[in-house]
Amino acid sequence: MSVPEKFTLIVDGEETTVDTGTTGAQLFFDRRDVVVMRVGGVLKDLDTELSEGVSVESVTIDSEDGLNVLRHSTAHVMAQAVQQLRPDAKLGIGPYIKDGFYFDFDVAEPFTPEDLKTLEKMMQKIVNSNQKFARRVVTEEEAREAMANEPYKLELLGKKDGAEEAGEGASIEVGAGEITIYDNVDRKSGDVVWCDLCRGPHLPNTKLISNAFALTRSSAAYWLGDQKNQQLQRIYGTAWPTKDALKAYQERLAEAERRDHRKLGTELDLFSFPDELGSGLPVFHPKGGIIRKAMEDYSRQRHTEAGYEFVYTPHITKGHLYEVSGHLDWYRDGMFPPMHVDEVTDPETGAVIKPGQDYYLKPMNCPMHNLIFRSRGRSYRELPLRLFEFGSVYRYEKSGVIHGLTRVRGMTQDDAHIYCTREQMKDELTSTLQFVLDLLKDYGLDDFYLELSTKDPEKYVGSDDVWEEATRTLAEVAEASGLDLVPDPGGAAFYGPKISVQARDAIGRTWQMSTIQLDFNLPERFELEYQAADGTRQRPVMIHRALFGSVERFMAVLTEHYAGAFPAWLAPVQVVGIPVAEAFNDYMFDVVDKLKAHGIRAQVDTGTDRFPKKIRTASKDKIPFVLIAGGDDADAGAVSFRFRDGSQDNGVPVEEAVKRIVEAVRNRDK
Repeated sequence: MSVPEKFTLIVDGEETTVDTGTTGAQLFFDRRDVVVMRVGGVLKDLDTELSEGVSVESVTIDSEDGLNVLRHSTAHVMAQAVQQLRPDAKLGIGPYIKDGFYFDFDVAEPFTPEDLKTLEKMMQKIVNSNQKFARRVVTEEEAREAMANEPYKLELLGKKDGAEEAGEGASIEVGAGEITIYDNVDRKSGDVVWCDLCRGPHLPNTKLISNAFALTRSSAAYWLGDQKNQQLQRIYGTAWPTKDALKAYQERLAEAERRDHRKLGTELDLFSFPDELGSGLPVFHPKGGIIRKAMEDYSRQRHTEAGYEFVYTPHITKGHLYEVSGHLDWYRDGMFPPMHVDEVTDPETGAVIKPGQDYYLKPMNCPMHNLIFRSRGRSYRELPLRLFEFGSVYRYEKSGVIHGLTRVRGMTQDDAHIYCTREQMKDELTSTLQFVLDLLKDYGLDDFYLELSTKDPEKYVGSDDVWEEATRTLAEVAEASGLDLVPDPGGAAFYGPKISVQARDAIGRTWQMSTIQLDFNLPERFELEYQAADGTRQRPVMIHRALFGSVERFMAVLTEHYAGAFPAWLAPVQVVGIPVAEAFNDYMFDVVDKLKAHGIRAQVDTGTDRFPKKIRTASKDKIPFVLIAGGDDADAGAVSFRFRDGSQDNGVPVEEAVKRIVEAVRNRDK
């Protein structure tokens, strides 16, 4: 019997000797948590045969790559179950996504919640049967034969050479060389029970999916994400390495649902979205208006202290302005269609005497701020010039992406544009970033990382040299902050790269907050100039900065971050006084009057509800301070505190109570 030949390879950084023909499954046989491997930097199935000299890295099921493979494999199991339940279902695409997966199907009837429950049970049977995921390299002809009854897969085969541009999720199925099919193979009989066109990789078997998955919802979706295509039915799901991890995720979802700003906005009477106004156009009610005003007032104060000057600009403009800026070339789809006005016609002949003009609702404030800068000669002594505006802008968001206050069509940007010299720009960027972080912290957000968005090679203006300088400068500023910096290739606006401040909220979700963009291009397009110290005319550098992003979205974020229990300085009603009985109403009014004299938003509940009901109402309204007064309190010139967590502090002298509340509001205690 011949001795197997041996060779060496690098496994997780260490040189290892193995037999010829060794697969990843054999190499990691004792590592049950390893589900795929990275060979020469490329993810591969474990049953891939290894060759001499390659570098092999283990990929565990709880790593990012491992989770993606787990979720994509679970999507295959779901699709198999769907075609068992609905044999007429035609397969679309089934990629992994953040925290889960989806699969699109062409079916006669939409899926119901009962269908999802049935599918989960069918999936569990498939998982328990321990089917093997087997990769098969095929020719295009063989693929077309295997997918003969799947029209959408046949369409993808025709797009294999341009899969990255073909549409949503296409590259999961085809592209990058070989055409592969994954068979789901019955462990006992060896028969192929189901297959799909897919690039992989996949788990070795379905058993690894365990019982740590769930189907979450179904919805309509367009084939390849294009509204011009056939509407399909999409099923979403999630999968995790363990049942405990799944439960933890479901608890996070439940908490996120409890914090949903749309629900809290209604419960707390903050804002609404009247149908009469149109999609994505909110109105703020008095209580929401108080929060918004407090946010804006504090922001104005801080901007004034930081040397910003306030400007105001109209909501509409002639289209030519956005031709100069480039927005009509690069951002037209995100703008509302124009209004054609001022045309004068002959009343008898109908002939045009004076041509009309197209006016657009403004999607950005920056072109108008450029006009302010250009309105007169500027000197280097004026720079940096910091212009700030709470500017109303309008964007034609597609109906499918509008979401509460976080994605609207009419919004207020806390927008600043800073004009400075080339020599000033790095210091100005540094101080701007610090200003942004400090102000966000004042509103209660303090867990940040940064994202650097760089040039989209298909969507930019200006020279490569200018972009390179701007990108390098932003990167240096971001790195100097000490915060983690994550790349976002191709994510920049057409006129310049940007730093985005990503903030984590109270339950660990990430929100994009402030953006800082460095722009050498718009000053050129608007021919902005200042007189330098040597008498020459120079172009300023322009820094675009939105701190909240939009006031609307920031309010949504804060509402969810605090779960509606805003800190006292932002709360619409800061104090409610509740007399134990009607006899103590006047006493409580005196206390509330003392608070009002200090600018505290306080009121007395003199309603007809019983005392316990009033306490519950104050709790439901998430009032920061509830003051209670009965006979003992009145006799002692005191009140009792009841806090949001249900705790109490009894018999506090009125003057001390007032001082506590005023200081908590003044110090913006969280």
